[in-house]
Amino acid sequence: MNNTIDPQELKLYYSFPGYDRFDFPEGIFRATAGMGGESLLIPGEKYVALYDTGMAYPHQTLIENIRRVLAKLGRDRVDILLLSHTHYDHIGALPYLLKEWPEAVVVAADKARSVFASEGARKTMKRLGEVARDSFSDSAEPVITDGLRVDWTVGDGSRIDIGGRRLDVLETGGHTDCSLTYVLQPDNIMFLSESTGIMRGQDEVRTTVLKSFPDSIESARKCKEYQPKRIIVPHYGIVPEFYTQKYFDVYLRELRGEINLVCGLAQQGMNEEQILEQVEQIYWFKGREYYQTKEAFRLNTGISIRLILKTYGKDGIPTE
Repeated sequence: MNNTIDPQELKLYYSFPGYDRFDFPEGIFRATAGMGGESLLIPGEKYVALYDTGMAYPHQTLIENIRRVLAKLGRDRVDILLLSHTHYDHIGALPYLLKEWPEAVVVAADKARSVFASEGARKTMKRLGEVARDSFSDSAEPVITDGLRVDWTVGDGSRIDIGGRRLDVLETGGHTDCSLTYVLQPDNIMFLSESTGIMRGQDEVRTTVLKSFPDSIESARKCKEYQPKRIIVPHYGIVPEFYTQKYFDVYLRELRGEINLVCGLAQQGMNEEQILEQVEQIYWFKGREYYQTKEAFRLNTGISIRLILKTYGKDGIPTE
């Protein structure tokens, strides 16, 4: 596949009218390479933190992007690696960054330790990482997962001081059991996890719940009650300030709609595979393959469908 295609040109994501989703506030720098999650540098007076690493296949470009930003800042290393969660499209380049900056401290939820220690989880990361490599690039370089580690486990109430600025930590389950939300202070800028969704553009928010729908609902309420000034949404970028609180309302509306859709199809007598086919017709669209493999889409959607039916059944949907 041609790896020079810009997803912006495919209109997979839309900036709000009059805004640029990559126009991050002062003191946050985009280093993202390829597809996958955003990689953002957050310099403090003492330490430089990197939020997420994205996929494995564009690791060399990521390192070049990071070094370019560091040079502009007059810095020479990344000190802290913040992980939002342990999925391959957010931590795939972690082993490569640790080769480049071996003394960097990896920050993640406690659950991340057991995920990284799991041979099965690492095999899945490698497999999906290589599917993404083949889909989004011309590379044949094997994806490595050796060296994945967590140095500092954090959770609700944890604070990460980078000098003159700090990152407060919120546990936000729903997408995974290791999902974390970070809030940069004193700026009050919230780096959301996928437990509170992803978005294509204004009023187009999608759910990505793989572990618990009740936890996802609680995470959205928790983040809204924190009252951040700005939010950064996974895979999307920065959201205009006027939309900050509304985002969570739109997410919860979409989440309840997904639950109702799946349960409604089950009430019609459809099995899980038939429901998956129906959901795919609604949410899969031409061009989506340029930022997510169809295998990953079907895998995640199938998990969500099973989770909805297990949690709510096809009758009586307690979405409040």
